[in-house]
Amino acid sequence: MTAPWMSLVWTDHVTGRRAFLVVDRLVRGVASGGLRMRPGCTLEEVTGLARGMTMKEALHYRPGSRYIPLGGAKGGIDCDPRDPAAYGLLVRYLRAVRPYIETLWTTGEDLGLSQETVDRAAAEVGLVSSVQAVYPLLDDEAAARGRLADAFAVEVDGIGLDELAGGCGVAESVLAALDRAAVPYAGTRVAVQGLGTMGGATARFLVRAGLTVVAVADIKGTIANPAGLDVEALLAARDGHGTVDRRVLRPDDLELPGDAWLSTEAEVLVPAAVSYAIDSLNQGEIGARWIVEAANMPVVPEAEELLAARGVTVLPDVVVNSGTNAWWWWTLFGDIGADAEEAFAYIRRSMRALVGLTLDRASADRTSPRVAAHALAADRLPLIAERFGWYR
Repeated sequence: MTAPWMSLVWTDHVTGRRAFLVVDRLVRGVASGGLRMRPGCTLEEVTGLARGMTMKEALHYRPGSRYIPLGGAKGGIDCDPRDPAAYGLLVRYLRAVRPYIETLWTTGEDLGLSQETVDRAAAEVGLVSSVQAVYPLLDDEAAARGRLADAFAVEVDGIGLDELAGGCGVAESVLAALDRAAVPYAGTRVAVQGLGTMGGATARFLVRAGLTVVAVADIKGTIANPAGLDVEALLAARDGHGTVDRRVLRPDDLELPGDAWLSTEAEVLVPAAVSYAIDSLNQGEIGARWIVEAANMPVVPEAEELLAARGVTVLPDVVVNSGTNAWWWWTLFGDIGADAEEAFAYIRRSMRALVGLTLDRASADRTSPRVAAHALAADRLPLIAERFGWYR
């Protein structure tokens, strides 16, 4: 495994907090990857996320598409996003890394940060956009920027298309796995950790497909109901960090400890919040058949080995949550327009095909879906390099 192209550690002169930027690889001089903010964020974590972004980009390479995959990168800030000092820290970080955003790093929302917050801070430090580094690669910058702005203005039943795109991809990954195993949607139970952008949208799409969400977890704990939760009511009662106002709960909804989602009686678990949520100790509580990684790196490697030995399939983050990043580029480069139904149809086709390829490769190689996804990415990276070059 090669070292990242660039690794940067920044210390804030006001708070003393650290933040990071890792560029794993450049393709055509540009890398893509979001910016997260969470207490305890580390350079090792951001490095792993940047490598994952390289693979996500490669997995969506299609020679005939307008969207040409970029390299992988990631930013991280060690701070609780609820801290009153968080926004000022974000602004100072963006000011410090502004030259990279202007020239080679396209970024956006990730864990702990909304796109609205990133955009507001980026404007404050004088950036044109958090993705401006990609503009020189566009055939018609004005049309592309207009298309993306129009897409961000689209709402579906009160939730923005930009928030729904990733969840649509996660949900389709779940449905593809169920179809492959000939498991009917009706009666299939799901537990979701995190009801923010990714987890909330995933829960909505799964319920609308006929599955039953029996538990969701946020920072206050787990909300559960074996008969099924009213997901739309929970989504409407979230704050900006995905925390549900408990006043909307029904009499038969249960309030349980934060880690109770792991042991909920469900066929599918969707960790959609923090990294390292499932470790070698708490994996023993899981009775689900599938874990579908909506978050980045939620299952540690040792836990995944133990889960596999028990017959639990982990669908990896580099496949499952790659729809968010891909939707941005499909829209910006012009593979799809600013239309929700067109976007959802494209995401569903793409994710179903990618999940199918991953599971086929895992079966053929007698390995895990994660190893299979990494192998698919490794096959595609040389093809991208041969056509466009890359910089390590």
